[in-house]
Amino acid sequence: MATRDRKDPPLPGEVPEPETPHERRRRKDHESENQDQALEETFPASDPVSPFIPAKVPE
Repeated sequence: MATRDRKDPPLPGEVPEPETPHERRRRKDHESENQDQALEETFPASDPVSPFIPAKVPE
C-alpha cells in the first residue's frame, strides 16, 4: 500500500490529528535534510561548462 502525503485530502470519515510542535520540527528538519541531499546530488550539473580547446600544433 502506498503511503499518503500529508497534503493529500483526508479520506471520507478520517479526522486528521493536529501536529504537535515537536512533530512539526522533526518533519521540517527531515524535509530540509532531503532538500540538502538532493541539492548535493545535482551539484555537478550546476557547474558551468569548461570546454577544452586544444592549442594549435606549432609549425
